[in-house]
Amino acid sequence: MKTMSPGPEQHDEFHRSFHSPHSSRRQFLQLSSAMLLGGVGTFTANSQGQDGPLLSSEEEYWQQIRAQFAFTEAAVPMNAANLCPSFRAVAESVMLLTADIDRDCSFNNRGKFSGMLAETRKRVADQLRVTPEEVALLRNTSEANNVISNGIPLGSGDEVILWEENHPTNNVAWDVRAARFGFRVIRVATPTVLTADTLLDAFVSRFTEQTRVLALTHVSNVSGIHLPVKELVRAAHARGIHVHVDGAQTWGAMALDLRTLNVDSFAASAHKWYMGPKEVGLLYVKAEHIDRIWPGVVATGWGTDSQTRQPGARKFESLGQRDDAALAGLGVAAEIHQQIGAERIEARIYQLAQRLKTGLLNEGLELLTPLGAELSFGVCIAKAPSDRAGQISNALYTEYGIAGAATGGIRLCPAIYNTFAHVDRAVAGVSALMRAHNLV
Repeated sequence: MKTMSPGPEQHDEFHRSFHSPHSSRRQFLQLSSAMLLGGVGTFTANSQGQDGPLLSSEEEYWQQIRAQFAFTEAAVPMNAANLCPSFRAVAESVMLLTADIDRDCSFNNRGKFSGMLAETRKRVADQLRVTPEEVALLRNTSEANNVISNGIPLGSGDEVILWEENHPTNNVAWDVRAARFGFRVIRVATPTVLTADTLLDAFVSRFTEQTRVLALTHVSNVSGIHLPVKELVRAAHARGIHVHVDGAQTWGAMALDLRTLNVDSFAASAHKWYMGPKEVGLLYVKAEHIDRIWPGVVATGWGTDSQTRQPGARKFESLGQRDDAALAGLGVAAEIHQQIGAERIEARIYQLAQRLKTGLLNEGLELLTPLGAELSFGVCIAKAPSDRAGQISNALYTEYGIAGAATGGIRLCPAIYNTFAHVDRAVAGVSALMRAHNLV
């Protein structure tokens, strides 16, 4: 299987483009895109029979995708809920751009990154079906969640409703803020009888006249439960409640349309399912809410008045010196996602997750995660005692070469770089190890 990666001649041309006095930002972007994304474009076109022989099967197409990542078969990542490998093209782009800055860190040379950042922001916004003015590129989901919990005006008497399965940055962070400003935090437990209706009622039944914010997690990283976000938003908006969603487990995995979901704010990270650069995150804030939310950090570029201040959600990007290479690398990841297609990615992740869950059930294991598509997605968790889960997860890595996690049980989260063979190996490994521990 051929792996697409730029050769020495392309590296040289790439470096020369940085310093040519006649090169423009657009020329630079065209060169970098052609060099770093040529492989993706080729196998995407070939799979559709447009440029060369048709791939023999859909699985062969996904084998080509797998080849765009550097991991070996001895250490297969299957924990996208925590961290994904970056596409080779993304890692290569970040490396080359970082080297370029180290060679010439002048304002003159770094000027190109302003335009690259704007283009990256637009690509990401277009994929989410929102405007670039509503998108801020931050450092991760944690930072984006904290912008919301710290930035929405709240005071004594107000209420914030949370899901008990929220990530700490969309859970404990609200407690810290409440201790300072005196509002009330209410946690909603996951219902014992699990349906879309019982999940909806668990939250809606807690709404009061004092409820100001509903802060949710799109898909739980500790159970794999997929909340009915669209219905929850509709019910909350009927009461004038702001809905914030932590989308760390869905950005890059689902074909998201934030305009249709109608959320008021949305946070995510590029290092998870988006398979982009590290330490780049996303915050979407609906246009009508931007002015009333305070920024978490005020640094150079904030401006002294409304005329000099960064427009729209860019006010949340006032963070001081940024990793320009990583931000540009996000644009490369966005282009790859565009080449593959969000709907195709979503269908593949669902296919892998269902194969995994069905395989575990057929081996006699119990799942913490619902089986059906309505209530689950890519995060899959098999039940295991907390005192054994870590041992089994570690052995799965050392003995079977599958890197999962012990979070709520045995957590396995297959992404598009995983194959059927990886999933089947994971099923066999978990089954054998659970039996060795007399848990089946």
